[in-house]
Amino acid sequence: MKQQANLIRAGQVIEHDGRRWTVLKQQIITPGKGGAFIQVEMRDLKTGNKTNERWRTADTVERLMTEEKEYTYSYTDGDNLVLMDPETFEQAMIPAAILGEAVAFLQDNMTVNVKLVEGDPVAMELPAHVTLEIVEADPVVKGQTASSSYKPAKLSNGVKTMVPPFIEAGERIVVRTEDASYVERAKN
Repeated sequence: MKQQANLIRAGQVIEHDGRRWTVLKQQIITPGKGGAFIQVEMRDLKTGNKTNERWRTADTVERLMTEEKEYTYSYTDGDNLVLMDPETFEQAMIPAAILGEAVAFLQDNMTVNVKLVEGDPVAMELPAHVTLEIVEADPVVKGQTASSSYKPAKLSNGVKTMVPPFIEAGERIVVRTEDASYVERAKN
């Protein structure tokens, strides 16, 4: 299905130069002179290589239709994630590289959404938020205002994030899986 380049979004699968690509990031750039264009970071589905491509916003690209299927994450086996189909209880092996850096947010029995093109997994989405424990947090510096200052902290999965000054080590917080940003204190 053809679509305008300015409608490309992360997670979509497109066909370009005879190959299939999954879109990782997109950004519309409006230079001071000339027309706007979209810069897209994408990964080749077969080789795993990343590339950047630019299109004018009026250009068209071929978007592949994806089928979505829910799986339950079981465990990691080497470079693969072992997922279970909750309906048939069959296991599926999917390369961990498909998730990129978000693989750190996978938790046992987490429900994930896998996008398939002709039965082949091309992308995977995690829930928008996960609850994790803070294992390290810098002490509060006196004189900082609570409204604008955040301090660095390390989560139980090893990812670093910024948290408000009142959050301390040992507390559980909700973080956004997309960018590891703080959302709120976890409700127990």
